[in-house]
Amino acid sequence: MSTTTINVGVIKLGAIASAPLLDLMFDERAERDDINVRAITSGAKMDEQSSMGPTESIIAWAPHLVLVVSPNAALPGPTKVREMLAEAKIPTISISDGPAEKAFYKKDEEGKKKPHVLDGQGFIVIPSDSMIGAKKEFLDPTEMSLFNADAIKVLSATGVARAIQHEIDKVISAMQAGETPEMPRLKLTVEKAVNCGYFENPYAKAKAIAALTISEAVAEITATGCFKTKEAEDYIPLVAAGHEMMRVAAGLADQARELEKSGDSVLRNPHVSKGKVKTKRNLMDKPK
Repeated sequence: MSTTTINVGVIKLGAIASAPLLDLMFDERAERDDINVRAITSGAKMDEQSSMGPTESIIAWAPHLVLVVSPNAALPGPTKVREMLAEAKIPTISISDGPAEKAFYKKDEEGKKKPHVLDGQGFIVIPSDSMIGAKKEFLDPTEMSLFNADAIKVLSATGVARAIQHEIDKVISAMQAGETPEMPRLKLTVEKAVNCGYFENPYAKAKAIAALTISEAVAEITATGCFKTKEAEDYIPLVAAGHEMMRVAAGLADQARELEKSGDSVLRNPHVSKGKVKTKRNLMDKPK
């Protein structure tokens, strides 16, 4: 592999579970010298004005690749960020949740949905990264932290996190080799995510499927509670139910990993020197 150092910018707009650890996933032991990563966030807000400042800062750094992670990438803030990065001709991958699908897919003449992105850009849509129950009667900082902890566990233990790692690793490797990378244009369905979990125990795989399916369903109930229900006596139980569902999903994801551990078959894909990804199954083995 080439020793070319790749600068990766990460722009975090608002909050979804894919965001907090994204900039750490490609150098998990802080040993790589073939990439530099710089992350900047707009905080909880993701309107156009709040999104432009972080984007200008990342563009000024002149990265080789930018990851933009946000809820609903079809909203004006994330859309403006993609437009700014396209104008700057910086390769970009957007990572977002289910509602973002309308930003990246258009219907063709036959009515079939086809990927549609700006030049040099790609996307990863994650339906299982569901909306939080953002109602003031229910959501406080503790509840927000617990929901995201549960959601991160689901994404990590079922294969979603590894799918993101694989897609972005491929892009970085192509850039290091002096090639034009093929940007991901991917909706990460339950099936695709679980395939990246590489489960050997069929019960573990079943539990991962259940966890992701429940996690996807959280979005419908929290969206109904937040946007479609007017009376507090009706929407408070809905958003609370969404959080209970995510807690159950996290429990199933944890059980899936424990089953793999019991058979000493957990797949690990560590990054080693110069970004090469190695693989191992048995705990006491060295990665190969």
